[in-house]
Amino acid sequence: MAAVSLRKSNARLPPEVNRVLYVRNLPFNISSEEMYDIFGKYGAIRQIRLGNAKDTRGTAFVVYEDIYDAKNAVDHLSGFNVANRYLIVLYYQPAKMSKKSDVKKKEEEITRLQEKYGLGSKTPSSASNA
Repeated sequence: MAAVSLRKSNARLPPEVNRVLYVRNLPFNISSEEMYDIFGKYGAIRQIRLGNAKDTRGTAFVVYEDIYDAKNAVDHLSGFNVANRYLIVLYYQPAKMSKKSDVKKKEEEITRLQEKYGLGSKTPSSASNA
């Protein structure tokens, strides 16, 4: 109902609002059918991708057909309790996701250069304590 009133008033949405949601803190044993039951209440879903690798378990991407349905889902499902776990529902922001991988790449490059030039892996704080 609130989404319908948003559409009629033609309200501007914040720039971070997106059709793609990133969901964290999911139970590891949740099925895609349960995900469709939970998220489908807020609108038509185009796709749900559950993380199944060791480092992505407990996360999912939910793609809605309509941006207002996605906003409604974020508003209602953030903090929702599923199997004694409180969901963290965020708008997917590709820029933030790529920054995390950039940091890992830079750390690997620093380690490689330290090994190449025979430098220890002392951090500045540990060097000052010595």
